[in-house]
Amino acid sequence: MILQEGKGELVGWHDPDENRKWVEANKPREMTDKTMPVDEAVKRFVRDGDFLAMGGFGHVRVSMSAIYEMIRQRKKNLIMAGKTAVHDVDLLIGGGCVDRIEVAYAFAHELRGLSPGGRRAVEEGRVKVVGEISNAGYQWRFLAAQMGLPFMPTRAMLGTDTLKHSSAKVIQDPFSGKPICLLPAAYPDIAVIHVPRCDKYGNCQIDGTMVEDFELARAARRLIITTEEIITNDQIREKPWFTKIPFYLVDAVVEQRYGSHPCQMPLQYFFDEEHIGEWLSLSKTDDGTKQYMDKYVYGTEHFDDYIGLIGGEAKMRELVDVEFLRRPMTAPWLKAKGGE
Repeated sequence: MILQEGKGELVGWHDPDENRKWVEANKPREMTDKTMPVDEAVKRFVRDGDFLAMGGFGHVRVSMSAIYEMIRQRKKNLIMAGKTAVHDVDLLIGGGCVDRIEVAYAFAHELRGLSPGGRRAVEEGRVKVVGEISNAGYQWRFLAAQMGLPFMPTRAMLGTDTLKHSSAKVIQDPFSGKPICLLPAAYPDIAVIHVPRCDKYGNCQIDGTMVEDFELARAARRLIITTEEIITNDQIREKPWFTKIPFYLVDAVVEQRYGSHPCQMPLQYFFDEEHIGEWLSLSKTDDGTKQYMDKYVYGTEHFDDYIGLIGGEAKMRELVDVEFLRRPMTAPWLKAKGGE
């Protein structure tokens, strides 16, 4: 018996048996070379209207090269899984790619403040919030999909307004007789995850926390991997326990050095606070947003061109400098908030 239902739109759900058949028909298990340029990967695997999930967390290990390419190709009507979305969803909304979003965390840049562009788009009706969920709730939606289950039971959202705005249902637990929240599985049509290194087949190694990427990679129907470096399969096999995403989940492999800029790549380069600040300043207006897109997205043909615009190797050397990583953050937004 259903005790309560959230009023959020159900996005990304498939019958687990139907999804299994889809995977069997569309995801071959052969180890084939999946390398391709980012424009080809986006053209082949990102369709208008798809339910999209980006890997990483906030401003950490985000596939910005794929995001700029989606904007450059003018993808439309994407539904965004706003799981830990910050810079990724803000740029995709600013670029006109996303018109619906299910929100766990979005429309703010963490300590840097709110997202003027994303918030303005929602307030003006250009982007619709179709549902709300907790951060953990999204991970459990992906976990249910990974496990081939229609839902994941939890007590986390019971008694909250978040549940009321979600697509979850509350039933009576047949064992305890108490209420239990059922979070529907989520199968993104397309996920894009940036990793430190992988081989040409898509066997990926990830340094540090994976956040939701372990579950996301196994829940998504299509998966684009962008990577800082392609290494050999022999190198992968030397440390098989580092392989967090196996080849048979992956549809495309794109090698792109500095592919997460201006976000952080753990153990490789730091946040580019100057560039993030430029986006936050320009995105306060539609004209400023257009100015940013014209310069950094439409004004470039490749992500390497963009890296050149922001200062090239000299700028990136600053962001990989060990002493830079150790010293206190002195970004303008911190000074404005009284930071040192």
